[in-house]
Amino acid sequence: MNSFSPNMLKTFETCQKKYYFKYVQNISVPQPVSFFEKGKKIHALANYYLKGADISNLLRELSFEEHQIWENLLNNEFFQKSYVNSEYNLSAKVGDFWIGGRLDALMKDSFVTSPLAGEDCFQSETRELKNRKQGEGVNYYILDYKTGSIPKNPEYDYQTMVYLICADRLLKDYGALKFVYIDLKNNKNCVIEFTPERRGEYTEKLAKICAEISQTQDFASSSDNCKFCEYVKFCF
Repeated sequence: MNSFSPNMLKTFETCQKKYYFKYVQNISVPQPVSFFEKGKKIHALANYYLKGADISNLLRELSFEEHQIWENLLNNEFFQKSYVNSEYNLSAKVGDFWIGGRLDALMKDSFVTSPLAGEDCFQSETRELKNRKQGEGVNYYILDYKTGSIPKNPEYDYQTMVYLICADRLLKDYGALKFVYIDLKNNKNCVIEFTPERRGEYTEKLAKICAEISQTQDFASSSDNCKFCEYVKFCF
């Protein structure tokens, strides 16, 4: 069974018909390149920077506005924490279903463990957590850069829930786990802390919508969102 991504879950909740066209029929509709260009540039730049690559050539290609956005990210308190990994695919099972996605970056407080040969980032983090004394778990931060707006209900956005559940399953004995939306346009942060209560609530919500999708045979349209939908020409 394929893994359900945050975008898949969000699309289904917004309009089942759009989900059908996009993820069942696999119909791809081209979008204007300029619509995503700024976000793609900043995400690529952040990924290369965190991995220690030379970004001088990329910086010269930025517009004035993009330079300002980059400076906001570079000076962000969470972006300055210790690097674990970026542009990383992770997944976990909830009930009978797999969920997953690609996070922008995973950071932690300053204590650093170097990966051993053959280890991926989560294996080295698990080893660090096991080696630390009880009660000294590491604090982790899932970062999501937004050049536009953050979700209206960030605590229950599918991106928040999916990434926190996946990281929780992989890291296990950490000190704290937080999801941080970095609003680069307004230079603000929205921080959601993962708690045992949210673990139960998120797991239930995610398992429920995954089950609903898997059981749906007649995908209904939502007329409230047709005006701006790229699939409107396919819908009838």
